[in-house]
This record gives sequence, structure tokens and C-alpha cells, in this order.
Amino acid sequence: MEKIDNLSPLALAFIGDGVHTLFVREFVVKGGISNLNYYHQKAKKFCNAKHQKEVLEKLLPMLSFEESEIVRRARNAKSKHKAKNFNEEEYKKATAFEALVGFLYLTEQKERLKEILKISVSEEV
Repeated sequence: MEKIDNLSPLALAFIGDGVHTLFVREFVVKGGISNLNYYHQKAKKFCNAKHQKEVLEKLLPMLSFEESEIVRRARNAKSKHKAKNFNEEEYKKATAFEALVGFLYLTEQKERLKEILKISVSEEV
């Protein structure tokens, strides 16, 4: 846990991006349709800054203090990258969502991670 506390929020977001993308791809493939274009279009719906911002906003009232701190640190982190197709607020909140996912993954909080990832592919977001 001590080493994870030393990771930058952007490093957590880097891990979280990969974890979330893999979860979404697995979710889409399990949908039963065997068409690569369909997989890509469906995954794009969940793996973008706008959607991740909306998921984070839905999650905020449900977060523990520790999770809220990870989100706050990531949202305020200075990044040299800019979002191509999204505004800065969406990008920062998406980064915060990815950092939360990365943190839960690296701290092996499997049930909480699964709960948040399932929310991220919910049509109700």
C-alpha cells in the first residue's frame, strides 16, 4: 500500500485506463454479437471522457473518503496531455475516474472495483 501511495494520480489513471478498457471489451464481447465493428462502436460508447465523467459524477456520493481523495488528487493533477475531442472538465474528471479504477485495482479491492466497473457499463449513466 505504501508504494501505491507514492504513485502519481496520473500513473494510477494510466493503469485504470487499461483496466477499464479491458473490462469494457470483455463486456462487449460477451454480448454475443460476433462483429468487430460492433465491438468497437459499443466499446467507444463506454471508453471516452464524456462517459467516464458521467460515471464519476454518479459515483461521487457513493465514494469513501479514501476514494474521494484519490479522485480529488487526480482531478487536480497537472497533465501535459490535452483531450482531443472533449473539454478540459470532461478530461480531468475522466482522468479522476481512471485513477480511481487504477487505485482499486492496485490495492486489490476486487469487489469494489467490480461494482464500479459494472456501473461504468450501465446504460443508466
